[in-house]
Amino acid sequence: MPHPAMTEDNVAVITGGAAGIGLAAALKFASHGMKVCIADVDQGRLTEAETKLSSIVGRANVMASVVDVVRPETIAELEAAVRARFGGTDILMNNAGIQPGSTLFGAPDNWQRIIGVNMWGIINGARIFAPNMIARGKAGLIINTGSKQGITTPPGDPAYNVSKAGVKAFTEALQHELRNTKDCKITAHLLIPGFVFTGLTAKGRTEKPAGAWTPEQTVDFMMERLDAGDFYILCPDNDVPRALDEKRMLWAAGDIVENRPPLSRWHPDYADAFATFVKGD
Repeated sequence: MPHPAMTEDNVAVITGGAAGIGLAAALKFASHGMKVCIADVDQGRLTEAETKLSSIVGRANVMASVVDVVRPETIAELEAAVRARFGGTDILMNNAGIQPGSTLFGAPDNWQRIIGVNMWGIINGARIFAPNMIARGKAGLIINTGSKQGITTPPGDPAYNVSKAGVKAFTEALQHELRNTKDCKITAHLLIPGFVFTGLTAKGRTEKPAGAWTPEQTVDFMMERLDAGDFYILCPDNDVPRALDEKRMLWAAGDIVENRPPLSRWHPDYADAFATFVKGD
């Protein structure tokens, strides 16, 4: 059965909603007859996305707002505008994210922007929207887009890893808070995409790599797991099955438990041990 929040005339708000996973989610919510608000920093993409959504649910049921999620005042303005237009929010999808690349001792402005969008954008969205969502007394969802890189933290893009590790920790705390709030019917969920072909991951490519999922596949999987009540929505792709993701995550946790060097999966002294662990020998 579909989640009760995904009901005709209910309201979904998606940040980073003008492209990629965000737009795929917005289109899926619209196909359920929901009213949809998309927020993004790119006015041109917003206009195109608004047209697509309007073709499904009608222009009266679509909002498109330019929002910088780093600035809490703009998110507060968005939340108030959605209440004024549609009466409130039933599904909040904090999805805005960037991945320009980073190095450990790179420019501080780059680090601040990555952590600002990817982590503070989600914290701002949840903290500002959740109180009025709870007060509505209706079933609702807060979906935060994380990353496998926030769990296994592979070398190569430390600012992104830090931001997504923060999203995981925050979303876990959020769900704990919600389930211990009297009469609260809102639940939080952590979306953990696999390799998804979007503008964020294309890196100049125009055709989807064979190993990648489409945003639509990712959203279909998300909807299925939301219906099942999953908190951790761990998405596979065409390259990495869930079983391998589980092994990688367990090995990462084992670095602490077994007192191995950090990121031992990429340490030459542990390459054979990791390979054996994956095989299950």
